[in-house]
Amino acid sequence: MAPAPRRRRRWVRYAVIAVILLAVVGVGLKLTGPQAVESTTITAAYPSQNYTMLNATGYVVPQRKAAVASKAQGRLEWLGVLEGSRVKKDEIIARVESRDVEASAAQARAQVQVAEANLQLQQAELRDAEVNLKRSEMLLEPKAISKQQYDADLARFNKARASIGNAQASITSAKANARAAEVSVEQTVIRAPFDGVVLIRHANVGDNITPFSAAADTKGAIVTIADMDTLEVEADVSESNIARITVDQPCEILLDALPNLRMAGRVSRIVPTVDRSKATVLVKVRFVDRDARVLPDMSAKIAFLSKPVPPEDNKPQTAVQPSAVVERDGKPVVFLIADGKARQVPVTRGAKIGELVAVQGVKAGDTVVLAPGDKLADGAKVTVTKK
Repeated sequence: MAPAPRRRRRWVRYAVIAVILLAVVGVGLKLTGPQAVESTTITAAYPSQNYTMLNATGYVVPQRKAAVASKAQGRLEWLGVLEGSRVKKDEIIARVESRDVEASAAQARAQVQVAEANLQLQQAELRDAEVNLKRSEMLLEPKAISKQQYDADLARFNKARASIGNAQASITSAKANARAAEVSVEQTVIRAPFDGVVLIRHANVGDNITPFSAAADTKGAIVTIADMDTLEVEADVSESNIARITVDQPCEILLDALPNLRMAGRVSRIVPTVDRSKATVLVKVRFVDRDARVLPDMSAKIAFLSKPVPPEDNKPQTAVQPSAVVERDGKPVVFLIADGKARQVPVTRGAKIGELVAVQGVKAGDTVVLAPGDKLADGAKVTVTKK
């Protein structure tokens, strides 16, 4: 009966050994399997971030802008511009029908001619009256004519002389009416008030233009023109930070529509009014660098700087979070993630750019391991976990 307990002990020993072997195999598989890591991306950062004191958002706004209309009412019969057309000061851009006012102007000019002809008639009458008066003066002394006849000739002369003044006044009045009629004709011609670009076309040929009325199916302004040389960025700055901004302070302007374009700017003025509802102050920033692609109402980000950006800091540098750079054999490296593996890449560490650090040896857009541990080896399999 002794061999049975011995066989049981042998089976127990074998079972324990099997469990230990399975555990060892499991640990080995775990160690050789992919390691879970967090990742970050190499980005292009501008050293100007080191000079940034305050950031704000705003919009590009032209400081000289006009809704161009006509003082005359009537039907729009010609329009010579479209959206985006560039115009020069006093250039004719549209015309309102003018046949009625042109007829009035022609009538006024004719009245001037009538008044001038009447003056010539009165001048002839004055010359005739003057000749008769001199003859009467010569005949009065020898009593060749009566005193009554002399008085009649004198009265005729005075009347003719007074008529000259009346005729001259009539000419002045007729010319004034003619000028008023010409102004009415000129008001049917719409001219550009300054050099600029047409932003909006409000009316089309055939529309009724009534600038001083809100009647149905009528238009007030014909086009809206903006002077592109007066573009500025308007931004709302919290009143708690307004003390950090001064007039002529250097700025850097970044437009959402042109993310790769960074332009220099200066604080133009600070509007001395606080918006109660938002507790903000309006700050206007002018462009030092101009670009033809900048358009009104573009959204923009403004970085208010402590000093102007040096030319060497105007170019982007590759940068990464500092925890992604570790030491291996006394040299800085990053672990580049590619094809499910972490590849060790040597880099050159540069200066800090904001919360990042400049590095050389990698390019913007590369994905690297964030805070790699000491056990992460070159070529190790990795899986990226979400934060």
